[in-house]
Amino acid sequence: MENPTRVQTRSQTLKPDPNIPPPPPPPTITTTSSKIPFRPKKRLKLTTIAKPLSSKPEMDLALHHLSTTDPRLATLVATYDPPSFPSSPPPFPSLARSILYQQLATKAATSIYTRFLSLCGGESQVLPATLLSLSPQRLREIGVSARKASYLHDLAQKYVDGTLSDDSILEMDDERLLTMLTLVKGIGAWSVHMFMIFSLHRLDVLPVGDLGVRKGVQLLYGLKDLPKPVEMEQLCDKWRPYRSEFPLWP
Repeated sequence: MENPTRVQTRSQTLKPDPNIPPPPPPPTITTTSSKIPFRPKKRLKLTTIAKPLSSKPEMDLALHHLSTTDPRLATLVATYDPPSFPSSPPPFPSLARSILYQQLATKAATSIYTRFLSLCGGESQVLPATLLSLSPQRLREIGVSARKASYLHDLAQKYVDGTLSDDSILEMDDERLLTMLTLVKGIGAWSVHMFMIFSLHRLDVLPVGDLGVRKGVQLLYGLKDLPKPVEMEQLCDKWRPYRSEFPLWP
């Protein structure tokens, strides 16, 4: 899975275009009202999974759509090359990797992950049965915390008992995937969003809680403050169905 820390670098490169007028201010949210000022329009659920964003025809459609619906994104499309997609391992080792990389500096996480692959016998052997055969103590010896060892074992157990499988993950729509993957200990919404974008290359994922993406939207639109999730949904709604594109830009 591509390193999610890429999304953190946008704040170093994006600058608001002074020639483009700022967007209308986001709605004011007060603590005395229970109403949400913005509600996304209801959309029909697709019965099949769309082609991945890594498909060139789909990427071309995405870039055209974003360029024509948002002048600020048109500037980005004209400035940067389209994102590249290195080959990703199957879902299970990708999810195991995401657990190991959580809340660690990239260098430290890479070192632990390299030892983890060696312990398993290579990436092709990162399998549920392999993980369940490794005791928490053995995982601790290569630098995996006790908590992450329990997360890895829970992920493997979900595969063994049939709750999850690589095939079912590839076939689930985004909403179902979020529900099922967050059943695994240690995997939250942010991890699922990163997995959907960087491993599965899903088209329309907007990680509204990601700091790097929020900073990117703030700079793109010249906002005074970091946008809140509801403001992110409002400002980026016109990017549908290609919202995954934005976190991929450097």
